[in-house]
Amino acid sequence: MSTKSKIILALIFSCIGFMIAIQFQSIQEPKERDTRDMWEIRTQLQAEQETQQELYQQLDELETTLQEYKDNAEQDQINTLMESVEVLEMEAGLTDKTGRGITITINPVFEESNEEQVYPSVTPELLNRLINELNNYGATDIAIGNERYIGVTPIRNVNGETYVNNRALPDIPFVIKVLSNEPERLLDYMEVSQSKDDFSIENMEFDINVEDTVTLPSYDGNIDLEIVELDETNEAGEE
Repeated sequence: MSTKSKIILALIFSCIGFMIAIQFQSIQEPKERDTRDMWEIRTQLQAEQETQQELYQQLDELETTLQEYKDNAEQDQINTLMESVEVLEMEAGLTDKTGRGITITINPVFEESNEEQVYPSVTPELLNRLINELNNYGATDIAIGNERYIGVTPIRNVNGETYVNNRALPDIPFVIKVLSNEPERLLDYMEVSQSKDDFSIENMEFDINVEDTVTLPSYDGNIDLEIVELDETNEAGEE
């Protein structure tokens, strides 16, 4: 292997190690009960999006380098780079992922009354608060219904409906799947979380269970880094 090839590989693996370290650090120690306002939560979510964007940029650069190596590099170097691409794709949520975790089923709660009651629904604000707490308390990967949540996932109101990854959120009850290195601890935190109280106020309740095998679908949308950068610039301007 030439000296130039060694230097390129060293730089690539340094970038990979740096990005995975950022991802790992972001899920470590849980913070205190979340009492911040929506502006602070939005700021943190935007920071998480920036981290995810950096990960995608690293993946894009690595795939470009891989293509270059396919033309004039040895097979073992190609195999090493392909394995690195697979690792980054898993970290970025672009593949199915299975592991231990928890499931949160969101159910409606109806009071005993003769009056007509409105069927409850999950707003973007409630869902963003829940995701924020899950991340703070040790979640590594999240799927909302059949939608994989990643750093660039939009959660917004469209004509009165909550959309996740540009698809309408299903009516409750639906399940949120969460992977975690310590699912029992995550369950304990979520049982006394602010989100659980917030959902209760809106006539919804959590049914939380620890599962030995939880499978999350891959993110199946198209990721355009230029569009992501443009969206973040527009959001910063609005603030």
